[in-house]
Order: sequence, then structure tokens, then C-alpha cells
Amino acid sequence: MASSPPAKDKPVSSPLPGLLLLLSATTGLVDAVSVLGLGKVFTANMTGNIVFLGFALAQTPGFSIATTLVALLTFSVGAFIGGRTGQTFGKKPLRHWLVVAASIEAGLLWIAAIVSLFFDPKGLGPQWALLSIIALTAIAMGFRNATIRQLKVPDLTTTVLTLTITGIAADSRLAGGSAPNLMRRIAAIVAILAGACVGAIMVTRIGLAFPLAVAGFIVFAGTILCVQHPAAAKPHDR
Repeated sequence: MASSPPAKDKPVSSPLPGLLLLLSATTGLVDAVSVLGLGKVFTANMTGNIVFLGFALAQTPGFSIATTLVALLTFSVGAFIGGRTGQTFGKKPLRHWLVVAASIEAGLLWIAAIVSLFFDPKGLGPQWALLSIIALTAIAMGFRNATIRQLKVPDLTTTVLTLTITGIAADSRLAGGSAPNLMRRIAAIVAILAGACVGAIMVTRIGLAFPLAVAGFIVFAGTILCVQHPAAAKPHDR
């Protein structure tokens, strides 16, 4: 009697989409802190900062050249560090890379939370605390963006939604497309929306330290859960 062919192993799904949706929610928390608590500046969304810098150069009241430049420059520093980290850990098991990345990002957010205890959002002072919180959170977000860019998970950038919203409309069946990754795209929008809403409540009712601490906790705890997945034991396929 002929033996049956060996069963093929089922492909191991990736834990990354779930993790990146969690990280998307923390973007809303961080942007709530920066925009509502640090003046008109983004530390996760650099497109917004370029626009704000243009307003500041035109001497529009309420916009600062200094804070916007600090955010842009330190975000770039974070992205550089994230790029080097990815080059160092990219060929190692995914869990090593993710834990290192989460530790760096969460650590920066927690330090920013501590600094924010010495900061007055109403008076935007002292200046050292304002610039320190901007720099720490921008480095964290730049580091994350570089890491996410190297992971190459479609439709989950965790910080921007312009292309996501464009994709929903342009790739829709009404437009003649096949609506790929529709639920993932919608989930990314909902995650950032929910994070921003919760972050706004935290900032206005509790202060800046709590949402920053929560964001760091979500980043670290979510990553620790993610790396328990069997796929995290192997290098990430880029």
C-alpha cells in the first residue's frame, strides 16, 4: 500500500499586524500630548511639522520655529538610530529586534513622562522641559518609524494615515479595485482615532505624564506578548 505524502506545514501567521495596531493607538496618545500639551507641534507626524514650520516662518501667532525644528531634527536622529538598530538586529530572530526596539522606545517615553512632571502645559515652561519632552518623544517616534519601515508590513505605518485613506478609496471595488487589506486599513484608522480621543481626555484631565507612561507601557507590554509567537523565533523576512 503506497504511503501518503507527508502533510505540508501550515504557514505561520505573523504577529506583527496586531502589534502595529497597538502601536498605532499610542501614536494618538503621543500626538495628544504634543499638540495639546506642548503647543502647536507634532512629535509623531512630521508632515504636520513641515506645515507648522511654514506657518512659523510666516510669523503666524501661536507657531514656533524653535519647537518645530527641534521636533524635526530629533525625529531624524531617532530615525537614524532606528535604521542602524535594524541593520544590527535585522538578521537575528525577530523577537530580539522587537524587544530591543520596544525597550528603547518605551524608555524614551517613560523618561519624557518623568520630565513632564516638572512642566507646566498652560505656561509652556520651563523651556528646558518643553524642549526635552519634544526631543524625547520625537526621537522615540523617529526610531519607531524607521523600525516599521524596515519591517515592511503593508498599510500599517502606525503614525500616518494619508496613504491608508487614499488606498481605501482608490482601491475600492467602486473604483475598480479589489479592496485589499480593507479591514486592516480601517483598523489602523480606528486605532489612531481611539488613541487620540483617549489621549485628549488624559491630557486635559490628568496631565502629560500619564498618557506618556501608558504609551510606553503599551509599546513594551504589547511587544513582549508579540514575541511569544512562534514566528518571532526566526529572522523577519524582508
